[in-house]
Amino acid sequence: MGFNTNLKEQIINFFYAVSLSKEFFNFIWIVFSIVILLLAITIGVLVLVWLERKISAGIQQRIGPEYAGPLGIIQALADGFKLLLKEDIIPSKGDTWLFNIGPAIVVIPVFLTYLVIPFGHSIILADLNIGVFFWIAICSIAPLGLLMAGYGSNNKYSFLGGLRAAAQSISYEIPLALCVLSIALLSNSLSTVNIVEAQAKYGFWGWNLWRQPVGFLVFFIASLAECERLPFDLPEAEEELVAGYQTEYSGIKFGLFYVASYLNLLASSLFVVIIYLGGWHFSIPFISNSNYLEWIFSSGITQVIHVIIGIIIVLIKAYLFLFVSIMTRWTLPRVRMDQLLNLGWKFLLPIALGNLLLTASFQILLL
Repeated sequence: MGFNTNLKEQIINFFYAVSLSKEFFNFIWIVFSIVILLLAITIGVLVLVWLERKISAGIQQRIGPEYAGPLGIIQALADGFKLLLKEDIIPSKGDTWLFNIGPAIVVIPVFLTYLVIPFGHSIILADLNIGVFFWIAICSIAPLGLLMAGYGSNNKYSFLGGLRAAAQSISYEIPLALCVLSIALLSNSLSTVNIVEAQAKYGFWGWNLWRQPVGFLVFFIASLAECERLPFDLPEAEEELVAGYQTEYSGIKFGLFYVASYLNLLASSLFVVIIYLGGWHFSIPFISNSNYLEWIFSSGITQVIHVIIGIIIVLIKAYLFLFVSIMTRWTLPRVRMDQLLNLGWKFLLPIALGNLLLTASFQILLL
């Protein structure tokens, strides 16, 4: 864990020089890493919310947020403070325990997914051997929180929203997992860092996007459904269910659902970058040298600049994918529930399974 191996060793030597124990340093390092990650995630979500409002305003020929900060950049922060000050209303005939714990069960797993997201070779909190499957497994917990929230609200619209969330998650997790398994066969690893490094061998043309175009499309559609984004936002369809599982929530608990939605969307975009778009590596098509830093800088360059450039590249790729997701939301109409389930079980699942079988067959032939 950490941001840079050599940097961490230098800090360890400094702590030894001032006679502080290794255990104390490890504790400080963990706390520092978590705080930095939380701050980065918070800033990323605020930027994402602002972008969605501005892009949607442009599509609808509106101005969007304008007065809260320059170009309305802190409008999301102002809305967050407003939710903190709002009254927390609990339904008198609902299940108080399930109603209160539901938002936490939704938010915490989404935060945990960022543990295995690398922004560079050593910029990752936990480089697990089963990194991508950890993401899929931990995300399957969130629909349980939505089901708890819907049931605990004692509201028929909320309960229907919770049931839809559970059905939608089950339907689209399987194609998502099959696409990830195909990438694991190509990379011979489930580690997010190893998957990125496996794509760096041939530069731009080594991205899994070109080797798995069908898997990429299935992954893209399934990730939108997992994030409950239009045209797959059936669990909170306003025209049918008022606001679905969020109907009875107010104040900060409603804000937690809102934050979890955007955290999940940002995490999915980062995983698309890691799995299919080469991660922090960048190379220009038709240039054979895959190490872009050596191509740009003929002289030596510090590791700090390597790290900064890698983070910028990951964020640029992720926000380009987010732009496509936002455009999809404001372009396509919502599907019906039966169409949603048919798409997952009768279309995406057979395609993802066939893609996995073809990938496995080609890997066996190449051995």
